[in-house]
Amino acid sequence: MPDDEAIRQNVLEDLRWSPGVNATHIGVSVHDGVVELSGHVETFAEKLKAEHVALSVKGVKGVAEEITVRLPSDKKTSDSELTDRAARLLSWDARLHGDPIKVTVERGWISLTGQVRSSLERDVALSDVKRLSGVAGVTNAITLRPAPAPEDVKGQIEDALNRQAVLEGAIIQVSAQGGTIILSGGVHSWAQRAAARHTAWAAPGVSDVIDNLDVVSR
Repeated sequence: MPDDEAIRQNVLEDLRWSPGVNATHIGVSVHDGVVELSGHVETFAEKLKAEHVALSVKGVKGVAEEITVRLPSDKKTSDSELTDRAARLLSWDARLHGDPIKVTVERGWISLTGQVRSSLERDVALSDVKRLSGVAGVTNAITLRPAPAPEDVKGQIEDALNRQAVLEGAIIQVSAQGGTIILSGGVHSWAQRAAARHTAWAAPGVSDVIDNLDVVSR
């Protein structure tokens, strides 16, 4: 395992190379494998990307993230304008199936509330608003609608898996325990495995997906 100084250097190097991060004003310290990120960036998406980059470095046990979003004065956006832009963006996204999501903004911090059909839609809403210019942070308080009966969800996922050409040749078993979906069996590539997980997450009422799939050669 690399020591703390080696981890710090690796995190700094990866931040400098990452196309989604300007590391000029990001500080990095490491203690017992836990990385602390400090300083400031210009967008919330950049802040999330920096955390993701740090977590991907070998030897990192966790990340304590203290980065702030600091916008140049000429890029600041009023809360009312940001509310309008976020609400319009969410209403245009067909992946949200028209589910009403309420947006409130205070000092650049967006709060999302409402109910959607699946965890995938909840993640889509966060992805939509986090890249807006002027966002200082996002609280995603969107909840899931009550789940259908487990057997109904299981059948819907099985049907969706069977419709996907990318999963041809894969043998996937689906079981449901409440809102938790368990995938088992075999697929022939990491792409098939990812497609199966994505399909399960997209089903209404799914709160968790346990991936027990094996990648096996043809």
